[in-house]
Amino acid sequence: MTIKGVGAIEHRSFGLGELKVADISAADGEMTFSGYGAVFNNVDAGDDLILKGAFTETIKTAKSTGIWPAMLSQHGVYGSQMTPIGVWTEMKEDDIGLYVEGKLANTERGREVYELLKMKPRPAISGLSIGYRAKEWTLRSTPTEPRRTLKAVDLLECSLVTFPMNGKARILSVKSELNPREIEDALRDAGLSRADSVKAVAVFKNALRDEADTDTAPRDEDETAKKSEVELTELAARIKALIAG
Repeated sequence: MTIKGVGAIEHRSFGLGELKVADISAADGEMTFSGYGAVFNNVDAGDDLILKGAFTETIKTAKSTGIWPAMLSQHGVYGSQMTPIGVWTEMKEDDIGLYVEGKLANTERGREVYELLKMKPRPAISGLSIGYRAKEWTLRSTPTEPRRTLKAVDLLECSLVTFPMNGKARILSVKSELNPREIEDALRDAGLSRADSVKAVAVFKNALRDEADTDTAPRDEDETAKKSEVELTELAARIKALIAG
């Protein structure tokens, strides 16, 4: 089943891989680099997969309007880092993924990031991470499929990040934020009616709100994100029984 809509902002990280950083002594003196903002057909830590073509509309819009996704540092999560550190000069899809080329601003932060990219024996920053809203996707129909297959996304920004591949917990923490629509869809897949699924989501919200008011330790987000299909089915059965009662 294909679902269309506008989801919450999400982040997905990748290693730069074939990172190419232009020498700062180049004739034009510009601080440039290239890499992949996303890799196609690769199931990430949040059990999502992006298909080729997912960025087609974003790229078309950027090149026709001049309004491109922002280049940020660490997704702009630390206050002033919401200020862009440069601009993307090229974005295109190839057989690997979303290929990008960028130019860092000749500012204190831009120069700092550039020096970190050039460090030896290895770059101090070695990853790109995209910030996007899902626009069209399908949910898994069998346990062996990814949780969600993304067909189209609205790319908002592409960030240089410190932890591209090993930041599993951080990525899962972002991806595991409560999304009522996704929970409702998952419960319906598990056998609940639409009405019962809506009621169940309301119960979840209340439970999480109550939990946030206590002094107990936060739940293990990694385990929550990896809840198995069997556990979900059992949960749905219990909820259905409660609603019926």
